[in-house]
Amino acid sequence: MKFRPLHDRVVVKRVESEQKTAGGIIIPDTAKEKPQEGEVVAVGTGARDESGKLIALDVKAGDRVLFGKWSGTEVKIDGVEYLIMKESDIMGVLNA
Repeated sequence: MKFRPLHDRVVVKRVESEQKTAGGIIIPDTAKEKPQEGEVVAVGTGARDESGKLIALDVKAGDRVLFGKWSGTEVKIDGVEYLIMKESDIMGVLNA
């Protein structure tokens, strides 16, 4: 199934966090915090300004982004968990 978000919404897939600490201690799933980093899977067409002109989004599919801890709505599509959030919930794009 393909999913296309509307307007200024973005679909993000969380990037899995490291399973061990720097000292080699394995962290159980119950103690892990959900990562605040993800990869953009799909983006909407953009928001409209007051005059009705379309404003394109700054992020694109494939970008690695940082977002707030409580940002977005969790959804499951074809057994995979995604976050749907507004572009304004994204704090920035990570560059390699």
